[in-house]
Amino acid sequence: MTSIQTAYPKAVSYVRVSSAAQVQKGHGAESQAARCEEFARIKGYQITKTFADKAVSGSLVERPAMKELLTYLRKNRKDNVRVLIDDISRLARGLEAHLALRAAITSAGGILESPSIEFGEDSDSQLIEHLLASVSQHARVKNAEQTRNRMEARIRSGYYPFYAPWGFKSEQTPGQGKVLVRDEPLASIIQQALEGYASGTFRTQAEVKRFLEGQEDFPKTRHGTVTNESVNRLLNRVIYAGMVERPEWGVSLRPGQHEGLISFADYEKIQARLKSKAYAAARPDVSADFPLRGAVNCGDCDNPMTSCWSKSKTGKKHPYYMCFSKGCESYRKSIKRDVIEGEFDRLLHKLSPSSAMVDLFRSIFSKAWNMQAKEMDAMKAAAKRKIADNEKQTGQLLERIIAASNASVITAYEGQIEKLEREKLVLTEKVQNMGKPKHTFSEMFELALAFLSNPRKVWENDSLAGKKTLLRLAFSGPLSYRRNDGFRTPQTSSVFKALDGFSGGKMVMAETEGFEPSIGLLLWFLSRELVSATHPRLRNAASCGGAL
Repeated sequence: MTSIQTAYPKAVSYVRVSSAAQVQKGHGAESQAARCEEFARIKGYQITKTFADKAVSGSLVERPAMKELLTYLRKNRKDNVRVLIDDISRLARGLEAHLALRAAITSAGGILESPSIEFGEDSDSQLIEHLLASVSQHARVKNAEQTRNRMEARIRSGYYPFYAPWGFKSEQTPGQGKVLVRDEPLASIIQQALEGYASGTFRTQAEVKRFLEGQEDFPKTRHGTVTNESVNRLLNRVIYAGMVERPEWGVSLRPGQHEGLISFADYEKIQARLKSKAYAAARPDVSADFPLRGAVNCGDCDNPMTSCWSKSKTGKKHPYYMCFSKGCESYRKSIKRDVIEGEFDRLLHKLSPSSAMVDLFRSIFSKAWNMQAKEMDAMKAAAKRKIADNEKQTGQLLERIIAASNASVITAYEGQIEKLEREKLVLTEKVQNMGKPKHTFSEMFELALAFLSNPRKVWENDSLAGKKTLLRLAFSGPLSYRRNDGFRTPQTSSVFKALDGFSGGKMVMAETEGFEPSIGLLLWFLSRELVSATHPRLRNAASCGGAL
């Protein structure tokens, strides 16, 4: 008796899912493959391989798995391989893409089949096939429109419907859906970088870049660096100011439903700084080895001193500061780093006020705090009046736009309206925050005092960025150092000058309001400079070494 071996027609299955969510859940591709297997069993086919395109749009023709499928069909052209798809929409979701892929499969020697439709070459079969492909295309476009409409509605309501940017994460909130919330510790790192640039603590984007590169938890490239593009993106994203917008969808700037990492006023400061005249790029050779570089001038020629490591005959390296200005009396005459930085440490010690001065400062600060609280209502009322005036001007400009016919004039009016709207957002934010201090009097005073009472702690314990900040806060200009003579009398900042005057070193006539220093003057000092003393890095450094 002769046994007859049955030859099963060779077949492959092709599956496709269009979204990353379907890939993660793993249901779409599996169900398509299972249906193809059942269809193959009924038809008596033997599936030799499955090709899967994951997270690939149905409107595309160029697909990785499809290319592999076509190569496989060409190699096995003589076998008349059946290509099984679950549904016509899995091949493509567009008539043009469907026809291109259909022709490519046929040209490669494949025969397309599906349990949902019978592919034929007669006119009626082709009509049905084309109609189904068109319906699939319509469904894809309709789904895209509905998705965009839902996202547009969300963003008009102040929600951010896209993937959460660095520093935020999307969290499901009852009655609101997904809302952006802070993602620590990244949120605090970005907040510190943005506030530092807004206040001038970081003078350039390069300084922001170096700060971020020094943060272990901030995302970096595989080389351990932060790109200039990433820094620029952080500085320009209004989402960090608690705002949302989508100009390409016609959604103007508006308050978001999430809490920003910085205020909108700080965001506007950042934009103004980005548009203003750029500072000179920071020197790449400035390092933590020589923190005084760039802050000390030669006392003989008044040019900035430089620094370097010098190798002795034994091969040991020694750090020096020196002047490299030709013609200077101190040209190339080195000064040991320990000498100049030791004298600087004693200079900082002289800036520290006495305990009696600290007590006086506490009393003055308390009085200023209470006075400012009383004036808050008047400031709030003035801000509200300005908002009303802003709205009135906006209304007048809208009327002019309606009456205007010249396109350039209309564009100019629209620009003025946008400017007024941004000013209104800043004013509204100020009104909301007035009367609600972020910190108590005790917290604010101790943070400021941590810097004023002992700047040496900041210098000893903080990073290079913190030391550079201290130099800007404590001194109004470069220090002057003369070889063999030491530092000349430094130009201290207005705050330390005020404290020096209060201590009795410089007597002035008493003011009419009393023997205590002017509250208004003190508030002016604090608003200009002491705000930087609350910088997180300075605060952390000042807290080292125990209580004040």
